[in-house]
Amino acid sequence: MQEISSPEPLQSPPAPAIPPFTPRRRAKLPANGTHDSRNARDILNQMAVHSRHPIGPPPTAPARESTGHLLLRGYTVFVLFVALATTFWYNLVGFVGLGIILAAATLLSVGLWISFRPLVDWRRLPWFAVGYVAWATASLLWTQWLDASLLTWAVLVSTTLQGIFVATVLSWRELVRAIASALKWVMGLSLAFEVIVWFFVRHPVLPNFLNWDDEIVTELYWSRMNLFDWDARIQGIVGNAHLLAIAAVLAIVVFGVRLASGAPRPGWLIAWIVLSTFLLWRSASATAWLCLIAAGVVLGTILLMRTTSRAGGRTKWYALYAGVAVVGGLAVWFGRDLILGVFGKSSDLTARTEIWDAVWMRIHEHPVIGWGFSTPWIPWEPQFSDWIIVNDLPVFHAHNMWLDALFQLGIIGTLILALAYFAFIWRSWFFATDRPRWDLVADRPYQALTVLPSLVATILLVQGLAESRPLMEWGWMFLVMFAMKIKQSPLVGAGPAEQRLAMERGERIPETR
Repeated sequence: MQEISSPEPLQSPPAPAIPPFTPRRRAKLPANGTHDSRNARDILNQMAVHSRHPIGPPPTAPARESTGHLLLRGYTVFVLFVALATTFWYNLVGFVGLGIILAAATLLSVGLWISFRPLVDWRRLPWFAVGYVAWATASLLWTQWLDASLLTWAVLVSTTLQGIFVATVLSWRELVRAIASALKWVMGLSLAFEVIVWFFVRHPVLPNFLNWDDEIVTELYWSRMNLFDWDARIQGIVGNAHLLAIAAVLAIVVFGVRLASGAPRPGWLIAWIVLSTFLLWRSASATAWLCLIAAGVVLGTILLMRTTSRAGGRTKWYALYAGVAVVGGLAVWFGRDLILGVFGKSSDLTARTEIWDAVWMRIHEHPVIGWGFSTPWIPWEPQFSDWIIVNDLPVFHAHNMWLDALFQLGIIGTLILALAYFAFIWRSWFFATDRPRWDLVADRPYQALTVLPSLVATILLVQGLAESRPLMEWGWMFLVMFAMKIKQSPLVGAGPAEQRLAMERGERIPETR
């Protein structure tokens, strides 16, 4: 019988050989520059592919401003300094030299405008301010003093162009910084000038460093050498105590805004505020102190309005302030003699009432279209040189901007000016009191610099009650500049110029301060 063999047991296939464990070694980049940089990039790419952890982009240097833009910012500081200290250049280089500086700066600004081609929404110009310039241009057809009108009209056009130029080539933050820099020059040079006159010159200084033998009217001196004469006023580089005081008020406001915005080197800003306060005190201008008090009231009102969190919450505050304004106005009117005595002024407001009466007499002759544009009144024009004389000197403005506009451009020009200020105040108020919003997010923090246009408008309005300076020099330039800036960039970081500058610097999110 055949023996049956048992089947062989099934065997599993042999397991694959497992290679011995070897730790991964980190790829090393060439330490020296002898190898090709392409190999280094290949190694980095392989590491990125095999890694389970994402890697970020390689670090890059922060974006830097171009040299051309830095030079442009420096030039705008010079333009603002010329506007803030126009009388300084007049006292330094004379009328002809000042004219050359203004003409050269205007031509250079036009050339830079053509070169840089800033983005501008031409539909959003400060049209009422432009309309005032247009009506001043039309007054050349009926003006009673053509030479004075042509000269001052050219300065008005130059100032308007400079305001639009600065507003369109700088962002909001650069604009505030440029104004602060120009004011530092005015404050610093004013103190340095008075120190030099006191310690080295040792006698009062006349404009253009002239030396007249005849008896000089005190008001003609550039510096009266009063730095340490504590009962007398100092005049700084601008050669006028009132102009120095208003510049000091503006400096305190601008430096304070910069300080609240978190600007670098706050200690230096505090030092500049102290210096500006000292110059304000030594210039002893009642109008300037009223400007500072009014700016403080407006600032407090803005901060109070910012505390409301629901619709209609501001109505009660508006009603309260309206009542306070009415009561305060009546108190000022009936107690004006007492208030003027506190500030050391006579009841005639330093001969201003005489000036106003004389101007009113001329207004009645041409009430609708005025006598013709001339801001300021050119002193060598025969109709001005012998008209109103105060302290043996011809007066060169009406010491009230509304009366001056009514005298020169009539009811029509005054109405256009009022509309320009109303539009500026309206936009600057909501620019300061409303939260920045461009989407559904409604709780973004307020920004400190947004209060500056409202405070500047307050200073100009209060100064305009006793001076005509808001119609000329930095007063008119700042009105045009801020009105233009708010219309072009109603939000900090928004608008054509703001977006272009942000893209040039590589910024993607506007700052929140």
